[in-house]
Formats: sequence, structure tokens, C-alpha cells
Amino acid sequence: MPGTILLNVSASFRLRFPRQARSPLPVKPTLLTIPTPQPHWASLQADIEAYLKQTIPIKDPLEVYEPMHRLVFAAPRTAAPALCLAACELVGGQRCQAMDAAAALLLNLANAHAHEEIGQGEGSNIALLTGDGIVPFGFELLARGAGPGSPERVMRVIIEISRAVGSGGLIDSLHMKKSVDGEVESVKRVVEKGEGGLHACGAACGAVLGGGSEEEIERLRKFGFHVGMMRGMAQRALNNEDVEEHRNLALKELHLFKDTDLGIISTFLNFY
Repeated sequence: MPGTILLNVSASFRLRFPRQARSPLPVKPTLLTIPTPQPHWASLQADIEAYLKQTIPIKDPLEVYEPMHRLVFAAPRTAAPALCLAACELVGGQRCQAMDAAAALLLNLANAHAHEEIGQGEGSNIALLTGDGIVPFGFELLARGAGPGSPERVMRVIIEISRAVGSGGLIDSLHMKKSVDGEVESVKRVVEKGEGGLHACGAACGAVLGGGSEEEIERLRKFGFHVGMMRGMAQRALNNEDVEEHRNLALKELHLFKDTDLGIISTFLNFY
């Protein structure tokens, strides 16, 4: 087991990390104390939506902006964009540094939702065209928000998002969902390509834009993947033991940040 969670009535939990081989840590296990998660991710989501309402106001021509506005805010919510902001702050960045990336991720998810609705015989061609239109707008937000010294980070994030929502990620997941037979392993593969990949992308992008080291970026990528798997599997009522395994694996990735305030990032572990 990667870690043991100890719950108590004081509304907090602790993770006891085993000592790693050849680790410079003392023999005494490291204790990581994390407050009981609260839905702080909702406040992050609210910030993203407020930003998008300013960015995509309802204005002339109405036939363009009204459908865009409806599509963006009607799509089902995921925690992946909010995780982007939380990861940025965890590595020492400011929330505003990752806002464009979080918004771009949300816009891409809204487009994917429009395509899925059409595939199920719902929605309209207008929604489909609108969804296709907001994808380049999301990348435009990222590109024009690049400040001095950050073009390389922004380019890396554009590539990260493109891969996560493209044919090898979310699009593949949507295609697989059409033929999934209900077999557990098949469902897990759908979740890996969908929720797992999206949350991994969100966390990695936030860490990149916040100036995180390569180790921090990869740890948060893995953390995001396990959070996405946990959420996707729980929403599909898969085995609770598998959900808890991913929770423990996600907690293990936070070991690197044991001297950092984990109050917000930990909230993603209990919301699914």
C-alpha cells in the first residue's frame, strides 16, 4: 500500500508514508497532515466561469455569441480546469497565471460535450458548429495571454491540452464509450482516456505555468491522473476498492509537497 489514511473525529486525516529505499529521510516515517477536504474547488470553478463570462459576453452579433455562451455554461462540469489553478498555486504560482489554460480546457470540454450530444441524436448542428468554433478561441486565449518569458510554457501547455482532448485522449474515450460492453476493464480504459487524462493534463498545465520543476510537474500529472480515475470510476459505480487505491496513489504523489500548504489541492480527493 502506498500509504495509510487515518480518519478521526477532529475532522482531519493523516497520511503515513513508508520510508523509501536509499532515502535521506530519517527512519521515523513522515507524517503528512491534510485538513478534511472542503469543496474549495467550487470557488476555483466559479473564478473560471466568471472569467469566461467576461471573455465571452453576450453581444452583437447575437447569433454568434449567444450560442457560444449557452454551450460553454451548459456543459457538464469537471474538476480538471479547477485542478489547473490549484496545481499552479501549489508550485508557487498565482492563480491568474493559469486562468487562460483552465478556460481553454473548459472550452475544449464544452466542444467535446457538444459532439457527444450530436452522436447520441441530441443537440443541433448549430451547437456542433459553435463547439468547433470555441476550440480555436480557447487556444487564442492561451496565446495572447503569454507574458514576457512565458512563451515556452504556453506552447507546452497548448501541446498538453491538444493531446489530452485529441484523438489519443478524450476523443478516443468518446469513441470507446459507444462500443463499451460494460466489462470492467473496458470501462476503466474509457476513464483512463477521459477523466484520467483530462485531470492529468489540468494538473500538469497548472504546474508548468506556475513555474514548477520537472519533478513537480510529473508528480502533479500523476496526482491529476489518479484524481480523474477516482472520480470517473466512482461516478460509474465501479469497485470502491479500486477508487480507494487511486486515492492512496494520489496521496503518495503529494509526498513531494509535504512542506507546502495542501489545503486546497487535497479537496480534489474527496469530491467525486
